[in-house]
Amino acid sequence: MALAPIPKVVLGSIAFAIFWILAVFPAVPFLPIGRTAGSLLGAMLMVIFRVITPEEAYAAIDLPILGLLFGTMVVSVYLERADMFKYIGKLLSWKSKGAKDLLCRICLISALSSALFTNDTSCVVLTEFILKIAKQHNLPPHPFLLALASSANIGSSATPIGNPQNLVIAVESKISFGEFLFGIVPAMLIGVVVNALILIAMYWKLLSVHKDIEDPIAEVAAEEDVNSHQFSPATMSHYSSSLNSQELNGYIVESSSIQNSPQVHNLRNRLVSSDSEIDRFHVGSTIDSARNSTASKEGTNNDLASQESKTVVEVDRTIEAHVLISSEGKEYLSADWKRRLWKSCVYMITLGMLIAMLLGLNMSWTAISAALALVVLDFKDARPSLEK
Repeated sequence: MALAPIPKVVLGSIAFAIFWILAVFPAVPFLPIGRTAGSLLGAMLMVIFRVITPEEAYAAIDLPILGLLFGTMVVSVYLERADMFKYIGKLLSWKSKGAKDLLCRICLISALSSALFTNDTSCVVLTEFILKIAKQHNLPPHPFLLALASSANIGSSATPIGNPQNLVIAVESKISFGEFLFGIVPAMLIGVVVNALILIAMYWKLLSVHKDIEDPIAEVAAEEDVNSHQFSPATMSHYSSSLNSQELNGYIVESSSIQNSPQVHNLRNRLVSSDSEIDRFHVGSTIDSARNSTASKEGTNNDLASQESKTVVEVDRTIEAHVLISSEGKEYLSADWKRRLWKSCVYMITLGMLIAMLLGLNMSWTAISAALALVVLDFKDARPSLEK
């Protein structure tokens, strides 16, 4: 391969240097335009300096790679909305036996999740859970964050969708998803184990410090944050998210029983009969009764009637409140059932995408088909998910 003319080599090197600086340092003072715009600027300079022709520039764009990357990123966004990473985060602290056990779990879970959902998504989402767990148990966070970053990079090497570099290798070399997976998984597992052992050896003393007293306030706050963290705007604004289905069923049964309870009917009947007795008392009173006695009785009757009227109003308000809770509870149960069904469908579509890739179908079109299936299933404007 002959060396290009010196002017073209110099101009090409200048264009590449501008791209490299903006990609590595996206907020440089003289041109803070970011990585994406910096990449486009470097590509445009290559064409302007005539290092490559416009036709060669268009040919360098690999649509299968971009399609596969786009599809997997959209699927990852919908998995976030379906609380997949929240469940993965809960696995980190489920029956944990100490700091070393937590570090090993982070290494394994981050490696597996990055292999299936890209390493970028795994690092961004799991970082929040790791910080909360470390705060809850009064542990230093940096060993666990290093475990997350290193293991996510190691685990992402196992599949073509783990990182963009794997996409290029798999698509250009025409290696199938299954061949790529089974060829890299043994090395990936060994790398994860070695990485965990190195981190444990590096931070043995730090991880061996036992904290006898946990911070109860931090524990409650961390639990509330994990439970309330949502990756989508699909939350119930009119009802507390902490109310579970059993409590709602209790409210529904209680409200229906209050409306039909004999105590309420007896109270209403007693109030009606009291009003009738008061009327009969007024009609049957003699004209010759003493004025002071009549005035006293009328005052007592008026007080009794006023008190009973207030009781009726309070009973009506109580019934209305329980009816309102009952209707809101039914709406919440209906929305909760629909969300559970939607989440199950998201998981099945994602699993179907992985199975199709293992069977050797075109990875790009499989990922795009899964992404569009999730968009249609969501039945909402897809702009927020696509922007993310």
